[in-house]
Amino acid sequence: MDFKNILVTGAAGFIGYHLSLRLLTQGCKVTSIDNLNDYYDVNLKKDRLKQLEFHKDFSFHRLDIADRDSMETLFRKNSFDAVVNLAAQAGVRYSLVNPQAYIDSNIVGFTNILEGCRHSGVKHLVFASSSSVYGANTNMPFSVHNNVDHPVSLYAASKKSNELMAHAYSHLYDLPCTGLRFFTVYGPWGRPDMALFLFTKATLEGNPIKVFNHGEMKRDFTYIDDIIEGVVRVIENTATPSPDWTGQNPDPGTSYAPFRIYNIGNNNPVGLLEFIKAIEKALGKEAVKEFMDLQPGDVPATCADVDDLVRDVGFKPNTPLEVGIGKFVEWYRAYYQV
Repeated sequence: MDFKNILVTGAAGFIGYHLSLRLLTQGCKVTSIDNLNDYYDVNLKKDRLKQLEFHKDFSFHRLDIADRDSMETLFRKNSFDAVVNLAAQAGVRYSLVNPQAYIDSNIVGFTNILEGCRHSGVKHLVFASSSSVYGANTNMPFSVHNNVDHPVSLYAASKKSNELMAHAYSHLYDLPCTGLRFFTVYGPWGRPDMALFLFTKATLEGNPIKVFNHGEMKRDFTYIDDIIEGVVRVIENTATPSPDWTGQNPDPGTSYAPFRIYNIGNNNPVGLLEFIKAIEKALGKEAVKEFMDLQPGDVPATCADVDDLVRDVGFKPNTPLEVGIGKFVEWYRAYYQV
C-alpha cells in the first residue's frame, strides 16, 4: 500500500478493529482513536483493542472525535497519509431515543475530522456512510446514482450529511473524499446490537427472538472480510474528479471534485426468516420467534448495486451467508465459552 501512515477512527468498533488488523498485517502504521462509549459492552471493545496492541506499529488514543481541541492536537502532532473515519454513533433505533448523540458524533465529530484532514494535507479521507441513506427509496438494487433525499431516521440523515459535508470540502479544498455505504455488516467480533448477535445469544439462552415486520424483511448481509477488502482497495484508489460529470444532469455518486460514493454490499438480499434458519442450522437449535410490527426508522429491504465498486477497484463481495454465520457462531462460542 502506498499510504503507510493511517488514522483509523472508531478502531475499537467492529469494522475499525478488523480494518486496523488488516492494515497492520500489510505493513502500515496505524494510529487509532475511540471514545469507548457504553452504547454496547465496553469490554468487547477493550478485548478487540487487546488483539491489536500486540503489533508494534499500532497506537491507540482514547478520545472523542467531537472533542475539537483533542482532534486538533492529534492532527498537529501526526502526519497521516490517509484517514478512515469509522467513528460514529451507530444504530437506527437508538437515534429515536438519543438523537443528540448522533449530532455530537456524526456531525460535530465529522466536522473536526474534515478540518484535521484539510489543515494537515491528508491525501485521502475514506468515511463510513450507510445503506440507511436510501431511506424511502424503493428502487432496487440501491444505486449510488439514485437520489437519497428522503431519510427515515436521524441516523440516516446524519450519514447523508457526512456525504454532503465531505463533498463541500472536496470542492473547496481539493480534499479527496470517498464515502462508503455499508450494507448490514456481520461476522466475528460483531456488534451486540445487531440481529445476528441478538438472535444467537437469545437462541442459545432459550429466549425468544424479536422478528420485526413479521419476518417480511430483506437485508443485503455483507461479511466483514468482504467489507475490509473493499475498504482497503478504496483507500488505495484515491478519489478523483469525474470528467463526465455535468451540472446539467448532476450524478449523486460522482463529482467534478475529487469525491466518490460506493456501495459495499453482497448484492444478494436474504429474507429475515432465511437468515434465522441459517443461524438455527449453525447453532443446531431452533429459535423461539416473537413476530412484531416494522419498527420506526427501519426499511423493509436493502440491496446494493456494486457495479461502480467492481469497475473501479475490481472487487465484489461474495462470502455466502452460511459460511459467514458459521464463522460468527464459532467465534461467539469461543469468546463467551458457550
